[in-house]
Amino acid sequence: MTVIIIEDEKPAARLLQRKLQKLDIEAQTMLHSVKEAIDWFGSNTHPDLIFLDIQLSDGLSFEIFDKVNINSAIIFTTAYDEYALRAFKLNSIDYLLKPIDEDDLDAAVAKYKERRPAPQALPIDFEQIKRMLVNPAEKAYKKRFTIKMGQHLKMINIEDAECFYSENKGTYLHTTDGRDYLLENTLEQLEAELDPKQFYRVSRKFIVSVNAIKDIVVYTNSRLKVIPPTYKDDEIIVSRERVNDFKEWLG
Repeated sequence: MTVIIIEDEKPAARLLQRKLQKLDIEAQTMLHSVKEAIDWFGSNTHPDLIFLDIQLSDGLSFEIFDKVNINSAIIFTTAYDEYALRAFKLNSIDYLLKPIDEDDLDAAVAKYKERRPAPQALPIDFEQIKRMLVNPAEKAYKKRFTIKMGQHLKMINIEDAECFYSENKGTYLHTTDGRDYLLENTLEQLEAELDPKQFYRVSRKFIVSVNAIKDIVVYTNSRLKVIPPTYKDDEIIVSRERVNDFKEWLG
């Protein structure tokens, strides 16, 4: 089975590639834009299966199909909410909601294998999907948090977030002024709601802001230690398997 990944965020593409390897699936080709995909399809044999992000760096991935007749099976990867995903359900299209869960990925691949060699039973109505996606060219990321403090509500802007961390089954926001606030969100939910250009999940416990990194130190076992300006309660360690993606994210 030949598989390719079309995803504009390189760390996300590499993470999906590693998750597929756990299923004994090699996705050697990774494309990152509409133009790159169109050029690649024009000179290569089309794969059996495509993992396709909706929003690429230079436009919607649907634009690829305006230029290339692709017969491959498609599993969309998306961070859009459930309302927008109704379009995919109506079109009987497989999709994976970011951040991609390994069990969901396994189920999607198993479903694809079951229905081969006819991967797409119904024609895809891309125009209907476009109409149902609200502001598809610009995903709305989290701008602020509302924290309940006794009888009061406190607003915290995303620019004031230094890092997010999990502790004792709770999720906390640590701000640039050194304070901690308990959130209702899980780190998994935050990972989908935060701008990936500004925030990165360095481990199972921490999400850090690129604007709140004071120093980065080489740590044991090929890992990295992130030092923020005010958070001191625990060491923020970039897990070894995420070091390369973390460096890529830093630019």
